[in-house]
Amino acid sequence: MAVEARTLHRPLPWESPRATADLSSRRGRWLEPLSSSLVIGAGILQRWIAILVCSAALSPSCAHATAQAAPPKSAPVKVELPPPPKPLLPDAFAGWIAAEPPKIVIDPAQVDSASTSTLQEYGFTHAALASYKRDGETLTVHALSFFDSSGSYGAYTFYRQNGWPQEDIGTGATSNHNRVLFWQGTTVVDATFSNIGPMSAAELRELAKHLPIAEGNKTIAPPILANLPRASLDKQTTHYALGSGGYAGAGGVLPPELVGFDRGAEAVTANYSLSSNPATLTIIDYPTPQMAAAQETKIRDYIKAGAHAQPAFPKPLADSDQASLEVRRSGPLVILVSGDAIPDESHKLLESVHFQEELVSIPQPTESEVNKTGKLLLGIAELVIVGSAAAILLGLFLGGGRAMYRVARGKPASSVYETEFISLNLEK
Repeated sequence: MAVEARTLHRPLPWESPRATADLSSRRGRWLEPLSSSLVIGAGILQRWIAILVCSAALSPSCAHATAQAAPPKSAPVKVELPPPPKPLLPDAFAGWIAAEPPKIVIDPAQVDSASTSTLQEYGFTHAALASYKRDGETLTVHALSFFDSSGSYGAYTFYRQNGWPQEDIGTGATSNHNRVLFWQGTTVVDATFSNIGPMSAAELRELAKHLPIAEGNKTIAPPILANLPRASLDKQTTHYALGSGGYAGAGGVLPPELVGFDRGAEAVTANYSLSSNPATLTIIDYPTPQMAAAQETKIRDYIKAGAHAQPAFPKPLADSDQASLEVRRSGPLVILVSGDAIPDESHKLLESVHFQEELVSIPQPTESEVNKTGKLLLGIAELVIVGSAAAILLGLFLGGGRAMYRVARGKPASSVYETEFISLNLEK
């Protein structure tokens, strides 16, 4: 009898179905986080790759957009400079031809080194120096330009000496042998002929046509000249000063420091041919009447001091008849008369100067601020009244219409005491 040998195999503990299931479940728990991490990492990697690809694709367009967004370079600003000033002197006129182009200088010392400060007081801007030739003769011309006509007129009176005859050139002219001095606009011309002839004045009138023309306020003559009395006036002795140099250089009567040019004063002096003797009239114009009153007191005390005055009297004041010296004020003007005329004539000349204040009418608004405020408040009140009336009428119209409608339907006009309810007819 054959005996069948069987090997009894008993499963190990880890080979049991339960253990196998537990192991599988553990593996699942171990692998699940790992697989999740791998999935998340792959997703992040794919996302970054997509971002990089999009960035690379968009970089040209972004650069193009940035280039478009960048503001374009502004075009260079074209600065239009004013036209250059008209040359003071021409190269040729009336047969006179310049040996070389006129020399332009801006330093007054190159024109008149002894009167540099005086030219600056009058508003010197520049000058043209030229030398002309014609048929072996020469003509030297200095043309001085100033800021306005007041400066050019003042410089003209500074260089013109009393007693020089009057000429008909430009706005005003005078001559002294071969030297001719005239002014026009903002320019003063000092011409010296080697040999003056009968046509020299006509030639300078031709030169005056080439001078620049002043415009606007620059053409206004000094207003102080209008205060000079016209009777017995020697026009060739008028001197206008804007500073100490011009006043003293033109033979001013008072010490320059007593006039007060540092306070904005301007002065004019002129000689008058009175029946008794010549007299000199000095008019000083100050910015305000208060300043004029203060300076009048100082000038009056200075004249009363006589020989004890400090500083000493200038020659024109010392040579005057002390009995004829008189000072008075009219508005912002201080008037001084000196010379050798008798006191009665000097006083009459002094009293003939009167400051005439020119009042300028400034147009005022037609309505004041009070009237404007009153009109505004009145308009607001009218608007409130109209709005209230409209509201009342609208209420009467709507309320009255509703009341009439209710009465027409047999109901009371008002529904205040009427019980209104909603009824539902429900049937079973």
